[in-house]
Amino acid sequence: MMPTTAEIMGATRDRDVAAAFPHAPFHWSPSQAEALAKAEGLALTDDHWKAIRSLQSYFARHEDQPVNMRELHDALDEQFHPNGGIRMLYQLFPGGPVAQGCRLAGLKAPYLATDPSFGSVS
Repeated sequence: MMPTTAEIMGATRDRDVAAAFPHAPFHWSPSQAEALAKAEGLALTDDHWKAIRSLQSYFARHEDQPVNMRELHDALDEQFHPNGGIRMLYQLFPGGPVAQGCRLAGLKAPYLATDPSFGSVS
């Protein structure tokens, strides 16, 4: 069988990664996230992975438009509200759930993600 253009260009993901993280960027892998988290002093838990999947899903839904920082912040707060919302996410990601979460998810953080008023400080 002939390889697809995506395979030739290296734009395919490992099947296991695609199943577990369907909205992950092609260049991203969980092992990269774990290495980066370790370098930043974090040990990734199930809650971290849920937040990473949530960020990847949000960015996939908004890929054709600029990501609005406040909308993303509010969406995360709403999704994780039963577990403590954005406060819980700040405990998981001391560098800010948007800035640090995006780094670990393989995503480019939105403009102004390091604005301290959003709590995303690094």
